[in-house]
Amino acid sequence: VYSANTLGSILGVFAAAHIGMSFLGLKGLIAAGAAIDAGLGLVLLWRVAEGRRLRMGAAGLSLACFAAVLAGVHLDAYKMASGVFRRGDLYSASDATMLFHRDGKTATVSLMEFGTDRSLRTNGKSDGAINMDPDGPRVSDEITMTLTAAIPLAYRPDAASAAVIGIGTGLTTHTLLGSGALRSVETIEIEPAMAEASRRFSPRNTNAFADPRSHIIFDDAKTFFSTHNRKYDIIVSEPSNPWVSGVSSLFTGEFYRLARRHLNADGILVQWFQMYEIDASLVASVLRALGDSFPDYAIYAATGSDLLIIAGETRTLARPLADITAMPGVARELRRVHVNSIWDIEVRRVGGKSSLAPMFLSYGVPANSDYYPYLDLHAAKYRFLRGSAEELTGLLAYSVPVVALLEGRKKSERAESRVDGDEYLEALGLTRRARYARDFLVHQTAPEPVAIPRQFQKDLELTRARLIDCRDPERSDIWFHSLYQLARTLNPMLSPDDARTVWERIELGPCSSRLAPDEREWIDLMKAVGNRAAPDMARLAEALLAKPSDLPADHRQYLMAAGMAGYLAQGKRAEAGALWSRYPKDVDMTKDVGLRLLYAHAFGLK
Repeated sequence: VYSANTLGSILGVFAAAHIGMSFLGLKGLIAAGAAIDAGLGLVLLWRVAEGRRLRMGAAGLSLACFAAVLAGVHLDAYKMASGVFRRGDLYSASDATMLFHRDGKTATVSLMEFGTDRSLRTNGKSDGAINMDPDGPRVSDEITMTLTAAIPLAYRPDAASAAVIGIGTGLTTHTLLGSGALRSVETIEIEPAMAEASRRFSPRNTNAFADPRSHIIFDDAKTFFSTHNRKYDIIVSEPSNPWVSGVSSLFTGEFYRLARRHLNADGILVQWFQMYEIDASLVASVLRALGDSFPDYAIYAATGSDLLIIAGETRTLARPLADITAMPGVARELRRVHVNSIWDIEVRRVGGKSSLAPMFLSYGVPANSDYYPYLDLHAAKYRFLRGSAEELTGLLAYSVPVVALLEGRKKSERAESRVDGDEYLEALGLTRRARYARDFLVHQTAPEPVAIPRQFQKDLELTRARLIDCRDPERSDIWFHSLYQLARTLNPMLSPDDARTVWERIELGPCSSRLAPDEREWIDLMKAVGNRAAPDMARLAEALLAKPSDLPADHRQYLMAAGMAGYLAQGKRAEAGALWSRYPKDVDMTKDVGLRLLYAHAFGLK
């Protein structure tokens, strides 16, 4: 009985997925399954029931009910594609146009058009969107998909072969093929209906389907890699969200080791990971798995809610980024998403393995694995809670440039680029503000304060009036808070040379002699942070923390971060740990990602 039941289950699933879904569709397959169940019930009833009238009546009633359900129940394509389980939205023909809807072997795939935006959906969940108007505003997915292809090319401009897991909108494959060096790009997609829907994004993804170097393969990614002895210079893993059934297996240590075996020497893996509907501990679990499988990685923020992790050999990731804007096909796609120079990529770098891996250990979660599927067990919970891990991308604009100090890295000194597209990444908007503040305070030739928050402008005007123009500088109760807020924006977003010009303008101004010693000490500390002068940071932060004061908690946390970062940048872990231990009331790493990072380094988490 058990063997027959098992065999029947296997055959039923196979027939439903490979035959029934393709020929009958979702509604037809459900109806066919119900018909088989009802038919078996009637057979049993026919055999045991007494009287022809009873048997005929039961059969007739069953057929009538079955026909009524078939006629009365309609699976509306708009409602099926709405993803009501996720956001509570229920679309109709008045909201969007259904361009494609098909029940595939593994999922129901839809393509909906909202004005000029097209959204590709799997079982109602959006898996990519593009604004088809070439002059219209970009959507965040376009930035992520374009950079998913562009950043690995910056590390490996000579790459000749690439594999992309999941076709999605086809934009990643399309952008990769903008490189003339690539001879082959294999896109591995488990669902044929996805590729059919993706064609409707033409001409934005033309290369994916028209370029002879592009090869679309319908298979499971793990199966394909395991059964084909092929190696690549670039592997891009861009699956759906990990809470989708079956997807989390593409974020495990076993998968990363498999991918590494299929990379050429100096090959790199690109992993997309979302920061929305997730928790930082789950990101830590995935990064632990990735870090156990690859010698090094670098993390970039495509947007405030999308991470791109580049994994490979340390020597490969240590190379300067190639200027991919010199590749005409790639540059054209980058300009569409406001990436105008290599600076626009460098500014998105969150950090590398050496600086960030200890922080991921501090979450106390295991490395995600097929044998301990931590991500799979918890992803649905944080999707339901609408969690967020965007604190990690917040390191880009943390008030003290802790990652740069830990890595001994200065802000890029490349020629300044236009700062566009900041609606999807806070660090870009803060960079614009920092440049504006530099010009306002140093050159006094700043442009009109377009898109500059009014409070930020007031802080600038107050700082210039009190500390540069010397209008009553003794009233520190008026200007100190403004200067502190400016420092939190200026120092992480400007290069050390630019920051130095600002602080020297204030420090060497005529008002300096009229300031109290504590006030001058604070300005010296802010200057040291901007200059990345680690010894001065540690010394001044220690001195200010030791003085009795009624400073707000965030000011004292700033001092703690500056002091610990100063010590750690000098390799003085013990001193950084001692500073943390002396002021336990001033630190809470659960609410401050920068302090969490510094704690992990100070106490040697490995």
